[in-house]
Amino acid sequence: MISSLRGSVLHLGSDSVVVDVGGVGFSVAVTPDIPRTYHVGDEIVLHTNLVVREDSLSLFGFESRDQLGVFLLLIGVTGVGPKSALGVLASLSVEQVAEAVTTEDDAPFRRVSGIGPKTAKLIVVQLAGKLAAPVVGASAPAAGADRSLAGQVIAALVALGWSERVAADAVSQVVAAGDAPGTVPALLKLALAHLGPARSERSGG
Repeated sequence: MISSLRGSVLHLGSDSVVVDVGGVGFSVAVTPDIPRTYHVGDEIVLHTNLVVREDSLSLFGFESRDQLGVFLLLIGVTGVGPKSALGVLASLSVEQVAEAVTTEDDAPFRRVSGIGPKTAKLIVVQLAGKLAAPVVGASAPAAGADRSLAGQVIAALVALGWSERVAADAVSQVVAAGDAPGTVPALLKLALAHLGPARSERSGG
């Protein structure tokens, strides 16, 4: 896995940069602010993720590990590919992504090219409670994340004995199935109904 690159800029495109590392040029997909900031010959350090497909190997690079962390979370959301995730980070800062998830506001994600209303809602649900500690850098989840609707329901399901993965998946599927209710009890009831046939997955997930 290529986790970072340090070298000089060989070429700049509108959404990519070629970095010379020891005589080897690596083409890296980046957010548009990087080509606007650097010039050919500048030294650059990028935190990267290598996306492997059957017919291609693609590097995606970021100036901060927080951005890379959000990128990795985004590509784990159903319906979000690497290019769409890069588009989110081209439009929103790490803090804005975290705020949108915490306040359950999917509007900023709907404005990103390639992300529809259903996927935007899934981003909010599936990233609930995941941004504060591992990405933004806090030592514990932010209070706002705990207060989010999806976060509260997931926490309630975990308290009832389901694993966090199973709980989060259940909430995501309930949301994906249609308009989720706006209260914790109502969403919890739907999630429990969804989990009813899968009780054997409790506690181990």
